[in-house]
Amino acid sequence: MEDSVHRFYEDLAEDYHLLFEDWRQAVAWQGEALSKLIRAQMGETPVSVLDSTCGIGTQAIGLALHGQRVHATDLSAAAVRRAKREARAMGAAVTFGVADVRNLEVQVPGTFDVIISCDNALPHLLTVEDLDLAARNFYAKLNPNGLVLATIRDYDQIVKDKPGATAPRVFDSPEGRRIVFQIWDWLPDGHTYRVHQFILVQAGNEWKTVHFETVYRALLQSELEESLRKQGFADIHWHTPDESGYYQPVVTARKPQ
Repeated sequence: MEDSVHRFYEDLAEDYHLLFEDWRQAVAWQGEALSKLIRAQMGETPVSVLDSTCGIGTQAIGLALHGQRVHATDLSAAAVRRAKREARAMGAAVTFGVADVRNLEVQVPGTFDVIISCDNALPHLLTVEDLDLAARNFYAKLNPNGLVLATIRDYDQIVKDKPGATAPRVFDSPEGRRIVFQIWDWLPDGHTYRVHQFILVQAGNEWKTVHFETVYRALLQSELEESLRKQGFADIHWHTPDESGYYQPVVTARKPQ
């Protein structure tokens, strides 16, 4: 994982909500979709959840508001500080810590019924070795019969086209208009790409532009499956957005009893 990943989320923490038309609404619907998935796999009784890549709390807060017992960690201390503020403001009972997904076994106490990593976080792990290390730490921190749940972009389709940008999204709010988009520079290996995240915010007759930069790996579903399987996970299953109600493909896998 490049240092740019840490810098990206440190710098983006205070502006992250601007990527959404309505971030609090996204917290609500993502929490509902993920909680439904978890209940389908684990039953109706609330379970202990580790959100291992929590960012500013989008999924962790949503799950807590749906009754799950959530501990949330992230590599970025700035993102965790923002997540704590948002959880307090929204009345969500979430505990937080700073931890690297590759070192959860050392940095996070206890074990959990469910571990999640959502919103395309795992593709920041650019090598097979780092991805395997994260999967190994997931396995170590799960209770027997525990569930890992991760979401990534649909890279199986993306690598066929190698798009150079995302379509601009235009949001209107009482504070003014903003435009959000990414430029993707594919690197020579054809499997990693540098992302330039732009946020343009209108203030009266002027526009303010902010730019953040990081690197992703175009992580194929088969590659993530293989990493989970190597660590001992079973019952690996992909859920399409149509099936799950979540906006990205979701993979679930079990730690055997």
